Amino acid sequence: MSEHLTKDAIDLSTLSIPRLFGRYFLPTLFGMLSISAMCAIDGIFVGHAVGADGIGAINICVPIMMLATGLGLMMGAGCSVVASIHMAEKKLKAARINVMQAWIFTSIVILAMIIPVMLFPSATGRLLGSSEALLPLVREYMLGFMPGELFGVWCALLLFVIRLDGNPRLAMWCNVIAAIANIVLDWLMIVHLGWGLAGAAVASTLSMMIGGLIAAWYILFAARQLRPIRLKWSRRSLLYSVRNIGYQCTIGISALMGEGTMAVLTLVGNYVFITYMGDPGVGAFGIACYYTPFVYMIGNAVAQSAQPIISYNYGIGNTHRVRSTLKVALLTAVLCGGAVSAAFVLFPYQLTELFVSTGEAAFPIAVKGFPLMAVAFVFFIVNLMCIGYFQSVERVRPAMVFALLRGAVFLAAQLILLPKVLGDSGIWLALALSEMLTTACIAAYAALRR
Repeated sequence: MSEHLTKDAIDLSTLSIPRLFGRYFLPTLFGMLSISAMCAIDGIFVGHAVGADGIGAINICVPIMMLATGLGLMMGAGCSVVASIHMAEKKLKAARINVMQAWIFTSIVILAMIIPVMLFPSATGRLLGSSEALLPLVREYMLGFMPGELFGVWCALLLFVIRLDGNPRLAMWCNVIAAIANIVLDWLMIVHLGWGLAGAAVASTLSMMIGGLIAAWYILFAARQLRPIRLKWSRRSLLYSVRNIGYQCTIGISALMGEGTMAVLTLVGNYVFITYMGDPGVGAFGIACYYTPFVYMIGNAVAQSAQPIISYNYGIGNTHRVRSTLKVALLTAVLCGGAVSAAFVLFPYQLTELFVSTGEAAFPIAVKGFPLMAVAFVFFIVNLMCIGYFQSVERVRPAMVFALLRGAVFLAAQLILLPKVLGDSGIWLALALSEMLTTACIAAYAALRR
């Protein structure tokens, strides 16, 4: 087995950057959008079968889903960067060890998260900001979807490894097959069997299981270079494992913070919307939160498509190809962000009508808010790309700082302060202002580095 990262014409060291980026980006984007579609389809079925309260209840649970996904992305990004560099240095065994360590660690952590939530769903729902009126629905959904998070995290982690192993199309199909399964299961359990929110949750769990098991099967039995390796369990080996996992977490933590930004948007947004607009406001915000993962996944697709190219060429010292990849990725981010913003400005009525009927109290709130929220999306995707670049070249500190600024600092502050100044419109504009401020900070940092 060759230790060079040249697989089926995907040669990261010589192939032209636009062509190489395209070979990664298109399947990665399609796969990412499929997984977002899986979430949105849940919302469409629930919105029409249960109503805006059902969407609001799911939205209460979203921070937990994002935390779980963030764990998978953190370990996936971290082990992928480390493994890319090891492979560039022709240290294939070290790359395989890092992948296995990341997989085991991630499985242990997600199980430690699932168990207490399953034991205390009502307390968890209240902690996440559920009203007593929505709590029964929140509990119903939470108990159904939490078991699937183990497989969801496997998928988030292992798709990085599958792409690095030279199979971006299979990574795409893991998501596409899961999304198709979710559509069929949603129809069966929500519409045909009438299980309501519980049906949506079980459908999500089963579809995540399908995607996660396909990814696991590939890594275990079909991977070209990155099949898991048996780990040693001596004291010295465990200490090395802790060190490696710590370094992977350090590199990937900005990916977790990216999910943290979405969690802050959802968690603080739920509190703010319910304070200013009541349950209809939470329902409208819930509809928006079904679309923001699409934007987030587009940004992730750009960053994750660039990552193996950047990390590999960074590992062999080819800075020209690193810069060229960054330019292509940034242009892609701007074009994608502009397209998404245009859709939200031009079609808010149609986008809202997919989820709830026009007679719902949440409907006019969402239609009014979508164009305001659209201002954020170019900056949103560009920021994700830039943070992904810093990860890919092991510049951990700026990646962490900018990821932290996006969420815990700027976004939380704007969600609290802007409504006091601009009223209801300020809530919708909070994301835009926080992303603009982050872009300004990244631009200032880049200018100072020059």
